[in-house]
Amino acid sequence: MVVLFLLATAAVILTVDAVVAGIYAWQAWSDGLASAPRTFGAAFRQVPFGVHLTAGLITGLIILLVSGINVARLGGGGAAVARMVGARRVEATTRDPLERRLLNIVDEMAIAAGVRVPAVYVMDGERGINAFAAGWDISNSVVTVTRGTLEILSRDELQGVIGHEFSHIVNGDMRLNIRMIGVLAGILFLGSIGSFLMRSSRDSDGKSSWQIYAAGLALFVIGYLGVFFARLIKAAVSREREFLADASSVQFTRNPDGIAGALDQIRSAAAGSSVASRYAEEISHMFFGQAVRMRLSGLFATHPSIEERIRRINPQFVSADYRRRRAVAIATAAAEAAGAPAREPVLEEAAAGFAGVQPGGRREGDVGIAWGRSAADSAKLVGALEPAKMDYAARLLKALPDVLRASLREPDGARAAIIALLLAPKDEVLRVQLEALKSSSMAALAERAASLARYTRDLGPAYHLPVVDLALPAIRSTSDWDKQDLLRAIQEVINADRRVSLHEFVMLALVRQQLAPRPRALGRRKLAELKDQVRIVLSVVAHASIRADAVGVRAEALHVAMAAGATEMGLPEEAAHSTLTLDTAEAALNQLNELAPLEKARLVKGLFAAVTADGTIRIIEAELMRLVGAVLDCPLPPLIHEIDPATLAP
Repeated sequence: MVVLFLLATAAVILTVDAVVAGIYAWQAWSDGLASAPRTFGAAFRQVPFGVHLTAGLITGLIILLVSGINVARLGGGGAAVARMVGARRVEATTRDPLERRLLNIVDEMAIAAGVRVPAVYVMDGERGINAFAAGWDISNSVVTVTRGTLEILSRDELQGVIGHEFSHIVNGDMRLNIRMIGVLAGILFLGSIGSFLMRSSRDSDGKSSWQIYAAGLALFVIGYLGVFFARLIKAAVSREREFLADASSVQFTRNPDGIAGALDQIRSAAAGSSVASRYAEEISHMFFGQAVRMRLSGLFATHPSIEERIRRINPQFVSADYRRRRAVAIATAAAEAAGAPAREPVLEEAAAGFAGVQPGGRREGDVGIAWGRSAADSAKLVGALEPAKMDYAARLLKALPDVLRASLREPDGARAAIIALLLAPKDEVLRVQLEALKSSSMAALAERAASLARYTRDLGPAYHLPVVDLALPAIRSTSDWDKQDLLRAIQEVINADRRVSLHEFVMLALVRQQLAPRPRALGRRKLAELKDQVRIVLSVVAHASIRADAVGVRAEALHVAMAAGATEMGLPEEAAHSTLTLDTAEAALNQLNELAPLEKARLVKGLFAAVTADGTIRIIEAELMRLVGAVLDCPLPPLIHEIDPATLAP
């Protein structure tokens, strides 16, 4: 479809060239000179090559220039698209119950999918039911919903819509969607030029300069001819992705009535899924529902019909029955909410266990499960949406202490929470870390982190990535100076005890990457080109896969892990690095981000082969893999949801 889009653009250029050549030939044929060609066809055939070349080059340059300008304008990624349509960012501290519900759903899905928590925006002036996800990459995406979506949909229906948008995030649709906006703008610009020429073609006497008017009319028609083909291609691309996203939402939430009910509400809502923004046409292919009403909707619609989408999601769906059940459920929920006391954060440590499970006091690093997956099957977990992970994410979020969860919603508390995660459990080391912060003029941050340490101390590694993910949206809203202060504070804390653990290193690499986001082109490098970097990262994972009690067989276990990883990646076996520094390991991870997508898949397979060389995976290994995957922009969902992390000592 992308190739066809480029061919349509080429067709526009050729058509403009034909029009310009036709005008040139008409003037040569009709000038009355003896040397003029006898027929228009002969005049057209005698048009100089330079005229064709100039017309084609100028048209192509205009399309490329306008498209490039628009792509650059959207360089800010999803946030730029959200601002373009006038959406407002929802702050983590919002007290609006509808916005709070939306944030909670997004948090749950992000943790279950293993992706960074996207920023959330609301289009306050839009009463239709619609939403979209946008961004250049998974780590820097946004989810935007209309106000009508918040006010009309139930929680299950909203969860279905957000699940649909998360499918677009993890399946990589967003980059293509943003690029399509830019290319479409270039073709639309030709129509705008034509319209301008037609308006300005009248001379001072009010007479029309037919040549200018004809050229303007031709450009106007050609510009919208390009849009005609672009809409066809955009519709074809979008419709297939919408079916996939609908299916993924059902798979993720295990509730076909959720998304089917949301689509049913679009049918009954006064505004449907219409979006009034002037940019609705440009980004129509990104929305959850048909944002722009048009003639020949079957041909140009960017989305399948609601009836067809509901039929594929749930063939047994009956609208009348669903609406009766929905009305009862909403009334019951409203009655329960009216009688429930307000729940505010309390300054007491919340119970860390999940429902029905009591803390068991086992060492978390020594607890794991038989893995039972091949390296190839393990790599397929990247971007996977699995229903069991949703339950795990909801329970994990519920287990977080209320005070900590509240702190993650505001910038100072979020920064302190990340520091608190890295504070040592031993009091003497903790004091050294806090003193290091205070001596670096970060006393306020040190005090806040110390106060939160009582809530983070009992959280094992399984909680660390979710806490970082929940903290990042608030931290991203701070100034560049504050972000640099946080990175400096992390380095001070992890270097205070003169040693850097693998976990600390990857945490720093992840936070640094997330706070200095930049649009990344798809990588093109091969594993063979980055053998040294692969060896470094494989060594990091292989060292982490060796149990602390593996006395006397440590060297053998390390060799087995390295060999398994190298073999899976098709690289020659090499010994593990005996000394790994923070700078070299982080540089290696950053360079491996330049790998082509399929090469990244080979890398992830190899890393899984190393950590599961003994046939098991421990929580400490699983969480290290998730952290490394986050840095590589290969999101991994929670790998071990069978073991309750709240029952394990850190």
